[in-house]
Amino acid sequence: MIDFLPVAMVPDFVREAQSILRDGSTFQWSTVTLLGLVVYVYSVEVERRRWDIILAGLAFLMMDLFNEMVNSAIFHLTDRAPLWTVTGNTSYLIFIGLSIEILLLFAVSGVAFVKTLPTDRKMKILGMPNRFVGVLAFSLFCVLVEIFLHDTGYFHWDYWWWNVPFIPLIVIFGYMTFFAIAAWVFDMGSNTRKQIKVVGTMASINLVLGLALGLAGWL
Repeated sequence: MIDFLPVAMVPDFVREAQSILRDGSTFQWSTVTLLGLVVYVYSVEVERRRWDIILAGLAFLMMDLFNEMVNSAIFHLTDRAPLWTVTGNTSYLIFIGLSIEILLLFAVSGVAFVKTLPTDRKMKILGMPNRFVGVLAFSLFCVLVEIFLHDTGYFHWDYWWWNVPFIPLIVIFGYMTFFAIAAWVFDMGSNTRKQIKVVGTMASINLVLGLALGLAGWL
């Protein structure tokens, strides 16, 4: 169990995150407003019957939740630190690397991303497929935001290979997979049944993984 690990092995910021992990006393009412904004974003797409956009947004969120649970498992497997850790004044820290604010942001990030994609999937941007350019551009932007948060002391990296200046792994596995899955689901177009199957499968995997890690005390 993590409680028996030598204190010196675990960075201070990880201990700080552990101290507020799923602590309801940190809750703030502003979170309810953020939730309302997420509901509004999705309700707009429901009104327009844009199930492709809705399911792409949910696919993005499912990918993020998978990564967050793997990140929590890495903490327990290494007996030191997760790949990323969140500290600071959060309303609720769900996992060691995921606050409720980040979750609500990611709930709409996939929606925002696919709404920027060109209608013509074959269109080139700077001679490259527009989907690749979009995925890469959004991923780089998100990593820049993470670097800023890291510099402020609220977002932490511990391992040299997942840290500044070695950011390729963060770009690829931290974000490109998110945006790529959203674009893939979105590009299924009117094949709603297939989109639901993909998102449903991702949700099922997350449920099984969450139950397994939760029972093991690794979340």
